Amino acid sequence: MGFRCTLYLFFSTLYLAAGLAAQTQPSSSKPVTRPPAPAALESGAITNDIYANKTLGLTCKIPPAWVLRTSDMNERAAEKTNPAPGSSTENSGAKVLLAAFSRPPEAKGEEINSSILIAAESVSAYPDLKEAAQYFGPLTEVAKAQGFTVDEEPYEIAVGTKTLVRGDFHKDIGTRVMRQSTLAMLVRGYAVSITVIAGTEDDIEELIDGLSFMPTGK
Repeated sequence: MGFRCTLYLFFSTLYLAAGLAAQTQPSSSKPVTRPPAPAALESGAITNDIYANKTLGLTCKIPPAWVLRTSDMNERAAEKTNPAPGSSTENSGAKVLLAAFSRPPEAKGEEINSSILIAAESVSAYPDLKEAAQYFGPLTEVAKAQGFTVDEEPYEIAVGTKTLVRGDFHKDIGTRVMRQSTLAMLVRGYAVSITVIAGTEDDIEELIDGLSFMPTGK
């Protein structure tokens, strides 16, 4: 199962913002005809440092003083994919819902720039995608292309009443370690990934502990 260009762009942009330079480019592939994208997914809203998306039933705590770059990442992805007239990364079912960083991506620092990325893609982008664990095939390709090492095989994790699949990665950067954990789920025709990056395991767990799910009514 090949991965979409938008997935690579989302994550390569995230790694750049967190202080990693992109190392490789995804292989090109011929355009394919895909089923129509699912119904529109709301972007969500932030109130008192809490991101909430009613469509997904998801809330995410954003640490105080963090900076948002959601619009910037969507704009960059749209520019690089250069969609044909009448299409875009949004109406093709792929977009960043939340991109938050502990410091502005353009500001250099000694510590890893901790971050949260929530992204959604139409499952129609992956013809054989039937369960969330399969999403880690293309996602792992992206992480490895950036020099990350897989800590262990994806495993299920309960977040409140919701069960997601989690994958953990790390990369040594000099004397520092950049850690990444991605949680994925399939919901309402979307593959939704929640990725957190930080310099320590404790910081990773603290960010994940800020996730919760609320009733969606369906």
